[in-house]
This record gives sequence, structure tokens and C-alpha cells, in this order.
Amino acid sequence: QVQLEESGGGLVQPGGSLRLSCTASTFSLDRYAIGWFRQAPGKEREGVSCISSRDGHRYYLSNTKGRFTISRDDTKNTVYLQMNSLEPEDTAIYYCAAVGFCELSNPGLYDYWGQGTQVTVSS
Repeated sequence: QVQLEESGGGLVQPGGSLRLSCTASTFSLDRYAIGWFRQAPGKEREGVSCISSRDGHRYYLSNTKGRFTISRDDTKNTVYLQMNSLEPEDTAIYYCAAVGFCELSNPGLYDYWGQGTQVTVSS
């Protein structure tokens, strides 16, 4: 079941930037913490970042902190992931997901998911 929509992926050179967007057309994201996950071929899905609904607290995967920034604009019902200084290791399909409270270690806790957007970092 596809309930969220991601966009903004693409091909970028190492050191480049992309901004991903996450939206929902049938419900409001402001009630939820929104997480970004990624999955590379042959690997488990891993949490990248999450932003809470109440206080806006942000969480990041250790090797993305300082390079990635998560934000939300509730007036547009959109959550963003700004990705700078991208590395080949960042290549994956990126998904956004909604949950009651931020949790990056257990994707199974998330209630709603999108189909993902491909990010490829290559020279």
C-alpha cells in the first residue's frame, strides 16, 4: 500500500547535492514523526533521518550528520531531506515513512510508507 510519495532523487556526482521531498495527498503529516530510510541492493533498510512532530527534534544516521538536513513545512504538508556532500555509499532507494515518535533502528514501527526515489552518486 502506497500512502506517501517521495520525489527529488536522481544521478549526482560525488560531492553534489539533492533535495528529497515527502508528501501525502490523503492525510496530514503534522501528526507524525517522519523518517527517511534507504535501501541499497543486497542490504537491509536503514534509517537515515527523522524529524518529530511535537518539538521538531531531528535524528540522523551517524555518517550523515553534518551532510544531511531534515526539515518540514506543515503548511505544504511536506518533509524535506537536503543531502549535501554526497558519497557513492549514499546510493540507494530512499523512502519516507510516518510514525508516532522518531525511531531509526526499527523500520517495522512505521505506519505508512512511500514507494521510494532512487539516489545514485557516481562519477
